[in-house]
Amino acid sequence: MSITLGHYLTVGAILFALSVIGIFLNRKNLIVLLMAIELMLLAVNMNFVAFSHYLGDLHGQIFVFFILTVAAAESAIGLAILVQLFRNKSSINVDELNTLKG
Repeated sequence: MSITLGHYLTVGAILFALSVIGIFLNRKNLIVLLMAIELMLLAVNMNFVAFSHYLGDLHGQIFVFFILTVAAAESAIGLAILVQLFRNKSSINVDELNTLKG
């Protein structure tokens, strides 16, 4: 039995669904929201790599490299903002951060 493209796409779909569920079920904690967004990006990246491998084209893997670079920058900036909010509010609860509305 060999692993086919459908197997990779199924795992990617499960990871993507878990991240969507994580976003909709837990809207309280910013850290969990950031992790769910990262999991969503990794699920998409896995699909890109699977298609790239099965089509014999490297463009998908190069695109994944750029996505991972942007995801790393997004994580760094998101965590820096989170640290500043925690210093100011002493909480990372999303409901208590309503003073950012302007």
